[in-house]
Amino acid sequence: VKNHCLAKSISDASWYLFRQWIEYFAVKFDKIAIAVAPHYTSQKCSSCGVIVKKSLSTRTHNCSCGSYLHRDTNAAINILNLAKNRGGHPQINATGVEATTLLGVNLEKPSFDGECRIPVSLDRGVSIV
Repeated sequence: VKNHCLAKSISDASWYLFRQWIEYFAVKFDKIAIAVAPHYTSQKCSSCGVIVKKSLSTRTHNCSCGSYLHRDTNAAINILNLAKNRGGHPQINATGVEATTLLGVNLEKPSFDGECRIPVSLDRGVSIV
């Protein structure tokens, strides 16, 4: 699409539809889907956290800490860590009702002991998409 604004809208709609499908199938197969922001996931070192700038044509992540990974593997590790740290909403919402940011699954009763972690479905495995 030549119109940049229209192209962005089409792209946003496509990602939204993709996310809806992921969430639908997560519920259908008793899994948990956690959406995370992908910003800098391929540039941030999954070992030490330093941002290592690279062009899109650079396919490897090579950090001064010694970490050497394929760019996509590094990004996948960072996305997994973001999802683990995000967890779900650990407290109650503004209406006083216990809540979670994850929809469509039965989760353990929320509790917060100062540590973030992935909420675990009762009697089900956990899958991060």
